[in-house]
Amino acid sequence: MFVILMRSWPEMHEPAASRPYWITPLESDDDLEGVLAVEAESFTNPWTRDMYVWELRNRSVCHVDIVRTPECRVAGFCAFWLVADEIHINNIAMRPQYRGHGLGTALVCHVLAEGTRLGAKRATLEVRASNDGARRLYERLGFYVAATRRNYYTHPVEDALILWWDQAAPAPDPGRTNR
Repeated sequence: MFVILMRSWPEMHEPAASRPYWITPLESDDDLEGVLAVEAESFTNPWTRDMYVWELRNRSVCHVDIVRTPECRVAGFCAFWLVADEIHINNIAMRPQYRGHGLGTALVCHVLAEGTRLGAKRATLEVRASNDGARRLYERLGFYVAATRRNYYTHPVEDALILWWDQAAPAPDPGRTNR
């Protein structure tokens, strides 16, 4: 079964992905193991099991959505908080072999639509200044750079760009956001 994105934005369309996929909430300990594996493949300073367990104690605020494919139970994930009317994207990553196929775009659109449905009007995240691929994806979806956090990241030390998205941002164009 494929999950259709909520149509919270005017004329929002599900991004075209080049692989079959569906997005569901984190459901089990096996899902958490998959998230930890994606973290290890994607980040130089990954979150630990204990960090996720602590986060998941407050399910009214902490959400973890999983991208699944027929061949991979956890191809990617997004962990975010919904606080008041804001989405705070804490971690988002795809396994390397699933990058560049539109699944990350689909996941971000899903998170923004889900958060909007739950009352969010804005979203924020930090991204490494050197992460050009992620920055391009976020900018295509209407995120903009609001500030810089100097030396925010470690391994290696690097600045973080603080990005924001506002509900008034134009809806993504599925023909341009799938890569």
